[in-house]
Amino acid sequence: MPADHVFTNASLWQPSTATFADTVAVTGRSITAVGVGVDTDLLGPGTQVHDLRGASLLPGFIDAHVHPVAGGLAALRCDLSELPHDRRGYLDAVAEYARTHPDEPVVSGSGWYGDAFPGGLPTKDDLDSVVADRPVILSSHDGHGVWANSEALRRAGIDSHTTDPEGGRIERDSAGEPTGVLFERAFDAVNALIPAYGPGRLRDALLLAQQRLLSVGITGWQDAGVGIPAFGLTDTLDTYLAADTAGELVAHVCGALWWTAEEGPAQIDTILERRAAARGPRLHIDTVKVMQDGICENCTAAMLEPYCNTPEGVHPRGLSFIDPEELATVCALLARNDFDVHMHAVGDRAVRECLDGLAAAVAARGDTTANHQIAHLDVVDPQDIPRFAALGVTANIQALWARRDIEIVERKLPLLGPDRDARHFPFGSLVRAGARIAMGSDWPVTDPNPLWAIHTAVHRTGSRADPHAIGPDARTVPLLADEAISLRTALDAYTAGAARVTHCADRTGTIEVGKDADLIVLDADITTADDIGELSVQTTMAGGEIVFARQ
Repeated sequence: MPADHVFTNASLWQPSTATFADTVAVTGRSITAVGVGVDTDLLGPGTQVHDLRGASLLPGFIDAHVHPVAGGLAALRCDLSELPHDRRGYLDAVAEYARTHPDEPVVSGSGWYGDAFPGGLPTKDDLDSVVADRPVILSSHDGHGVWANSEALRRAGIDSHTTDPEGGRIERDSAGEPTGVLFERAFDAVNALIPAYGPGRLRDALLLAQQRLLSVGITGWQDAGVGIPAFGLTDTLDTYLAADTAGELVAHVCGALWWTAEEGPAQIDTILERRAAARGPRLHIDTVKVMQDGICENCTAAMLEPYCNTPEGVHPRGLSFIDPEELATVCALLARNDFDVHMHAVGDRAVRECLDGLAAAVAARGDTTANHQIAHLDVVDPQDIPRFAALGVTANIQALWARRDIEIVERKLPLLGPDRDARHFPFGSLVRAGARIAMGSDWPVTDPNPLWAIHTAVHRTGSRADPHAIGPDARTVPLLADEAISLRTALDAYTAGAARVTHCADRTGTIEVGKDADLIVLDADITTADDIGELSVQTTMAGGEIVFARQ
């Protein structure tokens, strides 16, 4: 049967055990031939032949940890994420957004970086100088902090007498007054001021996000928190279901249902009901997201030993959001109900608590065949590294952070100290110890472009193409060069590894006959690129349909 598309003269990315090939045929939704040269039997009057002239043909990337609706919504609100890291530029953008959106009762947005401000954090006074008559609520680029003006604090009832909530912190000045920065669960009160977004707005955000992800070669993803109360969002399950029913969802999507820490095991019936509802042509949910700590930069990541040089008022070892004993109970409960567990752990204590929890999950099922995963892994104690392979736990890594940015060098590393600095993002150690690896972006926390992340994973430096790789050493001096991983490991993690944890490895993740034609064409050969991040996706195909073509 003639093919619909034939890609030839390609630098073809195949499984390491595959024989050499440079040509792929696509018929309908599927890959129907992989070989050398163009077989004339594949050609018909309607066949489109694509001569790649040595450029890479890859399986579609799969983002194993991303927040697409939040990313799309960011672009529809006051979006600071694409701006230079500059205090004045941020304030001008907020003022302009407020001016052009006079009917919005709350100015909301996201994307600011702390290195734009003296001391690493903004203040309410800055925002008051440009918008004082209504609340301004802006999530940091990492989603773990909020910058609010005085009016937002006033309406939320946050003042010098307000105590820090469990699992959060209010940044204060020397007199005890809130500065306008709120961390983790301390920002729930101001986020509650943001009017709920209607179904149409959330659907627009999802479809905008999908197009952005397709443009960087992502043909599938794991939404790492369906129902997460962050980024100004509420529940997005109905958003996904509506898009899937309407045929608007072209990517493979695995949803990870949000576990609400304070509700505990009592929420399992609701979780089961939500899983049962989430079955569609492109959407499925077999995973639950559990968040165990925060981030190092605001001292909410849970550490085995105290932080160094901590500001006043912080917990010296960070925060565990769920008691470790309860965490083990939760993980076992989810495993007994046939859920994979997707865990957020940044600090070394949180990583250990999550591994202990997943040990309980493995014991509850009696095997290590589930796709449990721990995301982020900023700091891992050396004795815990072999436990990933032993328990069959996937290291779900966000490699774009593993470089010497100003934010890391000036804000994060002084808090870690030299001992933990030497164990920072230990991806190479995890691979050498036999751990499974998947990769994701955490967008909108960082940019969704897999090529930027792959470059950083391989070189431990920022790509020249990445405007957020800021600092004298960010693009030239590796962050722990021994923790780099190979190009094969990184590409496999963004394709086959991510396909495994998103439950679609039987359909995609590798270029093989019978699998879905989820393919991307780059503008050059990735195996010979000096700066992988400077490559670009020229064509994205999902299910045999070209869904993005660079003009």
